[in-house]
Amino acid sequence: MIQPVKTDLFASKAPLEWATVANGILFTAQIPIGADGVVVEGGIEAQTRQTLDNLQHTLECAGGSMASLTQVLIYVTQREDLATVNRIYADYVSQPYPNRAAIIVSGFAREAMLVEMVAYAAVDQN
Repeated sequence: MIQPVKTDLFASKAPLEWATVANGILFTAQIPIGADGVVVEGGIEAQTRQTLDNLQHTLECAGGSMASLTQVLIYVTQREDLATVNRIYADYVSQPYPNRAAIIVSGFAREAMLVEMVAYAAVDQN
């Protein structure tokens, strides 16, 4: 059975959940929005931190942590931003690292976004 994860993240108007859990696997996609639902300003560093903060919050709401991550897919609009994303990512994730991929895209649904992360994690279903 698929269970939505209740978070304190901004309630999207789109037909989606910020995260769901099924068979002990958390599925989530995180973007750089603050509590007001607006994409944070400050460039790739601020957006990466906000995205990872949102991911960390979501994992904790599901009973997990950043150590629960099994795979992370990172999408950025600028190849040169990957070095910054990697540096900040290392502040949040430690060994053993989850499997990861980085993809360069032409843009996102929200034009101001520079980064988005899709993540999977192993969590206990209660």
